[in-house]
Amino acid sequence: MARSARAREEIRRFLDIGAVQVAELDLDGLDGLDGLDGEEAVLRPGPGSPPVTHGEVFVLVRRGGRPVGTLLGRVPEGADARVVLEERARAECAAGDVQDAGEPGAAGEPGAAGAAGAAGERPYASVVVATRERAGQLARALDSLLAQDHPRFEIVVVDNAPVTDETRELVERKYAERVRYVCERVPGLAVAHNTGLAAVRGEVVAFTDDDVVADPRWLTELTAPFAADPGLGCATGLILPARLTTPAQVLLESHGGFAKGFTPRTYDPARPPGDEPLFPFTAGRFGSGANMAFRTAVLRSVGGFDPATGAGTAARGGDDLYGFVRVLAQGHRLRYTPSALVWHHHRETWQDLETQAYGYGAGLTAYLTAVLVNRPALLPAFLARLPRGLAHARTLTAVRETDGGGAPGDHDVRTHPWPRRLSRLQRRGMLYGPVGYVRARRALRATVRATERGAR
Repeated sequence: MARSARAREEIRRFLDIGAVQVAELDLDGLDGLDGLDGEEAVLRPGPGSPPVTHGEVFVLVRRGGRPVGTLLGRVPEGADARVVLEERARAECAAGDVQDAGEPGAAGEPGAAGAAGAAGERPYASVVVATRERAGQLARALDSLLAQDHPRFEIVVVDNAPVTDETRELVERKYAERVRYVCERVPGLAVAHNTGLAAVRGEVVAFTDDDVVADPRWLTELTAPFAADPGLGCATGLILPARLTTPAQVLLESHGGFAKGFTPRTYDPARPPGDEPLFPFTAGRFGSGANMAFRTAVLRSVGGFDPATGAGTAARGGDDLYGFVRVLAQGHRLRYTPSALVWHHHRETWQDLETQAYGYGAGLTAYLTAVLVNRPALLPAFLARLPRGLAHARTLTAVRETDGGGAPGDHDVRTHPWPRRLSRLQRRGMLYGPVGYVRARRALRATVRATERGAR
């Protein structure tokens, strides 16, 4: 009875979570564009959001177009939203609560000098978008990708295990020669990404999802560190919510969402970070698959992503984390650069959260299994970190209560408690992950044999 009462209370709390508006506020004026910097901040709704009115607002704060932090503000009815939010943002900047992260390539880090690079130094880039039967979302993502300010890039859409011709027809009808279409019949996100990797021509290959809207400077900012640091193998960027209209979206973002903060950071296997005792196995700290790029030759040299990982397989996820660790284990650096921004459309329902919680847990242990299977030399390092890793896993899946304040996206504060049901599902997923990985490998072998028989 106590458990049932607790479950009912969790459901009540969840349903009471209200919508939050999403907006951008540039404190230096019109994003520093066309020389029109002004003394007055400019407020805009987030991608696809209506104009800001009264109520709670999740705000991305920019300086000259560069993301520097987030805040949660409340606009009183009848008040000027821009004035209210600008005052709040400037006060928090003055207090140090919202801090300018500075230019990519912080002093003292490898590859620090000139991370932005000159226009001629920007590498030719390829963008891979894997998709499956979501033409409407894909069109929105492609529109934002085609608006990138990067001077030289291509876009490759990988249609994964399609049931209909909807995706192919969209690309051929609306995007013609601007986007290349590739079909991959074998299901699985990692398989689709490997197909895209084999097809690209760029020196750097970036990956994003079909449910994002990319900031106009996303590709330039994500690929610039490769020009500055020849030893860089991977870069990741900032992911913020495009909308916070449902309880599920607000709850996920109030516990960090996909954001990794606003401080640029380089992870170097030659100089393991002192504050990361589990390095490199806590790959979830490095970034996420919706916003990542690799030096193409490096990713190919490690064999790409393990095809038995990722959404669409029994492993449920972990393909991006696998890629991060394999590149680091090869001796290459990884750069987190928050100025490379995409807006992500979070899943909308409680059922989506349940699926995600279980999938995150499964993907975590599935990717670890994949790393050890494909790179057994890492086993001693993994075993040495195992006791701390188990403690870390307990922390990840703990019931997280609210601390009474803060903004969605801020990892230090929580506006809503994390339900026990989701914590239990994540733990179950972690137990299942190695089994799921083995099942995915078997399924992949069976698919390959069937394909080879059909080709004869």
